[in-house]
Amino acid sequence: MTPYTIMIIDDESQMRNLVKTFLEADGYVTIEAKDGLNALDILSKTAPDLLIVDVMMPFMDGFTFAKEVKDKYNIPIIFLSAKGEEWDKVKGLKLGGDDYIVKPFLPAELLARVESVLRRANQHTQQFDLIEIGPLIIDQQSHRATADGVALTLTLKEFGLIELLAKNRGRVFSREQLLDLIWTENPNSSERTVDTHIKTLRLKLGQYGKLIETIWGVGYRFEV
Repeated sequence: MTPYTIMIIDDESQMRNLVKTFLEADGYVTIEAKDGLNALDILSKTAPDLLIVDVMMPFMDGFTFAKEVKDKYNIPIIFLSAKGEEWDKVKGLKLGGDDYIVKPFLPAELLARVESVLRRANQHTQQFDLIEIGPLIIDQQSHRATADGVALTLTLKEFGLIELLAKNRGRVFSREQLLDLIWTENPNSSERTVDTHIKTLRLKLGQYGKLIETIWGVGYRFEV
């Protein structure tokens, strides 16, 4: 089984090294980021299974970072903080955090929390069908897609598009239909928004981008 990859985001190198040591000793692969901006740049290129995020960081605090992540990706988050007040924990969980650990902590506590969050995030995966189209695999539960075994870094909207089109291979969707189905929380988006996302999605799919066909004057479909 491929080990989980965990990104550690903390401006203190000593804390990053400590968490990294605990995780790698337990078999996890780690990626480090020194702040939220650095982490967002890394996320545009790779897709870790879990984020461990310090709350108090320069440039972008952990809560602001979490909001940015949840708007674009479907990755579980564990907050780390020296602040143990109940309100901070509640705020972190309301922003989409999956757990909140107060510093200092024991290695066993960290590892138990990590295991629990990963288990919850993946517990229903086997109950959902994978969409497999040759070397392209779309996992509807975990919101992940791979091509030739390589993970694709997709935004929520890009994943929504490829999932919808792939599940309905051969069916043509107009731009208006795609807006209604994918951009439900922002009905004022324009049809140009759909075109832009399709273009970016094709680029990320590389040689498989041609599977998304343009039906001129109508919309888009996934190749039969």
